[in-house]
Amino acid sequence: MEEKHVTHGFPPVYDQNSRILILGSMPSVKSREVSFYYGHPQNRFWKVLSAVTGENFPDSIPGKREILLRRGIALWDVIAECDITGSSDSSIRNVVPNDLSVILSGACISAIFTNGSTASGIYKKYQLPQTGIAAVPLPSTSPANAAWTLDRLIQAWSVLARFVLPDDSAEARAGICCIS
Repeated sequence: MEEKHVTHGFPPVYDQNSRILILGSMPSVKSREVSFYYGHPQNRFWKVLSAVTGENFPDSIPGKREILLRRGIALWDVIAECDITGSSDSSIRNVVPNDLSVILSGACISAIFTNGSTASGIYKKYQLPQTGIAAVPLPSTSPANAAWTLDRLIQAWSVLARFVLPDDSAEARAGICCIS
């Protein structure tokens, strides 16, 4: 597999009710093919998020988007474009970061989480100086992170539970901004 220059290719998911922001690194080859986040069937992101929020596993892109927005979760990646070999985070070079002000100015984000060490490192290098908001690093849900079982991932990611909106949140319907 050869290195390619890749552009992210699809927009973030968020609305004015988003309260937390989860940032990955760069969409995988499969995610770029389906034009949505965590599209590889072996990536455990949607299983973990379903367990943490108590939602049924979403089997469609509209269902995934609906869960995110209903629970106040914004989703994007730290990288707008880069050179990468396949889907390998360790091969990422020549990073152009995403401008997170797009989300931060359109939502009241109270916490930022990164999915994996690559996203965490890139966030610290490029976005933290602009946002001033420290991100909570979480273990990668990628199948390449085989050392982490699904149960361990769910336990680590359960920190999100205190930030996500309840399913019937009057706060979300009213558009009330929480602590930023």
